[in-house]
Amino acid sequence: MTESHAHATSPMLRALARIAYDAGAIVLSHYTDEITFTRKTDSSPVTAADLEAERFILKRLAQLAPDVPVVGEESVAAGRIPKIGKHFFLVDPLDGTKEFLSKNGEFTINIAEIVEGKPVRGVVYAPAKDRIFFGETLSGAFAMTAPPGGAPDFAEAHPIEARVPAKDGLVVAVSRSHNDKKSDEYLAAYAVKSFIVAGSSLKFCLIATGEADLYPRHGRTMEWDTAAGHAVLAAAGGCLTTIDGKPFTYGKAKFENPYFVARGA
Repeated sequence: MTESHAHATSPMLRALARIAYDAGAIVLSHYTDEITFTRKTDSSPVTAADLEAERFILKRLAQLAPDVPVVGEESVAAGRIPKIGKHFFLVDPLDGTKEFLSKNGEFTINIAEIVEGKPVRGVVYAPAKDRIFFGETLSGAFAMTAPPGGAPDFAEAHPIEARVPAKDGLVVAVSRSHNDKKSDEYLAAYAVKSFIVAGSSLKFCLIATGEADLYPRHGRTMEWDTAAGHAVLAAAGGCLTTIDGKPFTYGKAKFENPYFVARGA
């Protein structure tokens, strides 16, 4: 990232990236231990890393933007649902808990800022992969290597951009833990030359960096699963819509998403 690029990103985006980075250290502190988990009411797993990271993120966001409500996955699961308006944050402190439990590194910390239903800023940090992605509507999308144990140097970040698909076929990102038959049927209409299997919101980031072209999802997702990756992808020139092409918005009842497709340029 050149000096001009470093100054192009807003102080808010850099602050959100630093919060996600610091939360990554908390998550990794649990990663080398024997990981135990419990089941939430929807049967999804939750670990001590999820809970501790969310407490940290919520505390830091309250300091950064005390008047902006925060919708966190684990808080909602515990029944703590804030009243939201046009401006709020969505937080998934450990997206890809199944990947965390299997120790394959494909888990992320997701923080997104929502204004009038749209993700205007987002950060996706994959601490076990040493990669952080961040973007906002006005300045674009960026990525950098961010190994744990220090501080992110935003001067090292570089712009990322979704690509135009190659003429010989699409590279499709698919879920490691949640692939489904309907998505396979959807892809039958496309010329697909290869697949990239990945967990968590990394799939959005692979499209944002031009490593993949398409990611359809017919399974159940929640807003905190998609908002940060959506923000990065949109800032990189890609898009996320419902399967039938309608705008994909946030602040819906119960924070549950419709089926969607993410695309590059």
